[in-house]
Parts: sequence; C-alpha cells; structure tokens
Amino acid sequence: MATPIPISPTVKCLALFIAAPASGQGKTTVTAALARLLSRQGKHVRVFKTGPDYLDPQILAQASGHPVEQLDMWMAGEGYCQQKLYEAAQTADIILVEGVMGMFDGDPSSADLASRYNIPMAILMDVKGMAQTAAAVVIGLANFRDDITVAGLIANNCSTERHRELIENALPDSLPLLATLERSDQVALPERHLGLVQADENTDELERRFEAGADWLEAAGAANILERLTAVEFYPEIMPAIAPLLEGVSLGIAKDIAFSFIYESNLRLLREMGAELFFFSPLFDEALPEVDALWFPGGYPELHAKALSENHTIIKHIKAFFEQDKPILAECGGLLYCLQTLTDLEGAQYPMAGLLEGHGTMSGKRGCQGMQTAQLPEGDVRAHAHHRSRCVEAPEPIAYGRRQRHSAPGEAIYRCRQLTASYLHLFFPSNPSAIAELFNASEVHMLEAQASEC
Repeated sequence: MATPIPISPTVKCLALFIAAPASGQGKTTVTAALARLLSRQGKHVRVFKTGPDYLDPQILAQASGHPVEQLDMWMAGEGYCQQKLYEAAQTADIILVEGVMGMFDGDPSSADLASRYNIPMAILMDVKGMAQTAAAVVIGLANFRDDITVAGLIANNCSTERHRELIENALPDSLPLLATLERSDQVALPERHLGLVQADENTDELERRFEAGADWLEAAGAANILERLTAVEFYPEIMPAIAPLLEGVSLGIAKDIAFSFIYESNLRLLREMGAELFFFSPLFDEALPEVDALWFPGGYPELHAKALSENHTIIKHIKAFFEQDKPILAECGGLLYCLQTLTDLEGAQYPMAGLLEGHGTMSGKRGCQGMQTAQLPEGDVRAHAHHRSRCVEAPEPIAYGRRQRHSAPGEAIYRCRQLTASYLHLFFPSNPSAIAELFNASEVHMLEAQASEC
C-alpha cells in the first residue's frame, strides 16, 4: 500500500481545464499533446478526465506517464473529487483536466466542475470555416456564466497567419488567443465505434503521435499558456476511512484488449479494502488464477468474439467457478461474454461462456449511454451505461438502474447464483461496503445462490 501523503491545510498548484463548445474539437488530442510537451520539459504533470470514461484516461495516462482518474461530482461526489485534486497538487507542477462534450453540457457539466474547484478554462475550438465568428462564440461561452474563469482560446485548425489575425483582432483583451494550431494528420488519435482505440492496442503509434503533438504545440507556443496562469489553491477533504472489508479475499480481474474498461479508482479501492488482485486474460490464458471472486469489466469482446469463443479451456474453468457459487461481477462487455452467444458487427454469431441465458447482438451506431444508479441488493452504487448492443432472451432482471434524471427504468440487472451482470459500469468508491459484499463469498450468500433460480 502506498505511503499516505501528509495532510497540509491547503496546497497551491497551476491548473488548467481544457474545455470546448462541443465534442469532436480535439480535447483529448490537445490535452495528451500538452501533457507530453510539459513532461518532456521536466514538469510533473497530473491529468484528470471529466465524467465516466475509460478510453481517454488510457491515452492520457500514456501521454503523461501517470495514472489518470475520472472526476465526476455526481458519480464520485464533490468531496471525493476535491480530495483527488488536492492529492495530485501535493506533487504536481501542473494539473490538467480534460472536459467532456460541450463545456455546459450535462449535469454536472465541465463548467460546474471547473467552477467548483476554481480551475481556469481554456476553450479549445475547431475554427475551420470561421474567423470573427469564432471570437463571438468564445465571448458568448466565456460570459454565459459569471462563476467561471476563462483563460482564453486555443484555436484548432487555424490554417494561416491571416486566419489567426482575424480571430485575434476580434477578441477582447480579457480573452487572449492562447495558441493557434494548424491541421495535422500526424497527431490525430485513432477512433472506433465507442470512442478512441485503446492505448494498449497501438502503444508505439501513440508514442509517435504524442511526440508529434508535443512538437505541434511547441511550435504554436502553447507552452507559454502556463505563464498566463496563477496557482489554484486546493483544499483537503476529510474522507471516511476505508475499512478492510475485503481482507483475505483474492479477486481475479479479466484484463486484455477485449476487457479493459477499468477505473483506476476501482482498483485502488479494492486494494485499500484489503483485496489481493490477480489479472488474467480470457483471450489468451488457459486457466483462472486461484481466487475467491471474479470481475469481468467492460471492453470490446465484440471485436474478439471468435478468439474468445475458441478458448474452450478457460471457459470450462469459468463455468466450474460459477457452479461453485463464487461471486462474479460482469459489466457491459463482461455481460456479453457471460451470455450464451454474441453476434458481432459483421453479423457472425459465436458461443460465449454461457453462464447466463440470453444473447448479445451488436446494434451498429445506435446505442445507450447515461448516468444511472445500480440498485443492487447490497446497496445503491453509482454507475453509467455506454453501449451499442442489445441483450435479448435473458432471465427476468432482479432490478433496474435508476436514471439520473428520467423516470423510465434504466439498465436491467441480472443475478444468477452469485453472478451479477448488467450493462452498468459501477463506480466502486460510491459505495465501498456494497462492493465488498458483492465480492465476499459468505456462507449466507452461497446458500442463497444455491437456492436461486436463473
């Protein structure tokens, strides 16, 4: 366990929030490139990602050289986010926070987070096809609320010196043009149907793009942005002590290119509760580690369905584990793997582990996403859903997710013996005791599992 950071009343650290008027403006590309540029200059950079996201943090972690966690005031709580920022500020030279969607989208939004922790925002905007209008949009965004501080504009896809002049001359002195970035195919990050391609799938290519991105920003003078910033004061939050509720429990976690949607916060909590973690690959391993419980997180099983279906040996071990009434949690892609079959994006159907009745089918571009509370028998756990598939012919759910701001039932939650499966991705720190109970194979739970029908 890591040595606790000594608590001081407050700590000051430079901080910058990368926001945008919409998705697709280049937030992750620029945040990753800036993190690499500053790291290359010898600065200790800590990066956070706003909202529930797995793919962007993987990219940002590789770019910065440090783990990247999510900040979401609904999912994690204001105190939790405050403490994470405070801890980062203890050692960082600068904290970067990447926003989500448009800066005012969602509840809480990127602007809400920046306002709550007094972090200045740089508005990143793709200015292709506009000039003075870009200044008008930024002025409107900066003045939409009086509780945020906007440091200025980073103009992406700013093609010429004349283009830059038109935008800069239209901006007031209070909203400087921080940097202008020419279009570059060398820095764009590869994408697929749920977002960016995972970092582990193309590490070398990403390294080339990070370095090119750092050069791109350096040529644009982006490093000078820091000279315009003043240090932000971060305060500690007194958080409840983490009880050793999983002391002596060993947990096997599926982790490979098919299963990788894992919050760093979840892993840290499990370790703090005393669990011993073992990682394994349903794609490549032939046996499970010797553990008391299993966790199949989300990921891209649809891209590896054939290989997963052909690993008969580990499926045999997983079925035996399930039949021993040991705890299993399966989230989203993990749910698809636990079903009888999975039909991939090309329409090919493959047998899966078959722990739960039902069939998974990819549904192309249409999908489901949103914040929900998983109403588990063990207690409510904050969560989110993001998928482009359907689960059909499954058993009757034991519960449904409760949507953040809508009365319609959320994602179905299934339980068969001691398997709990849903499309929901759980944020473990929102209810540590419920998570501990979920993974703890008590005698009472085993008797209940043996008596259950599914």
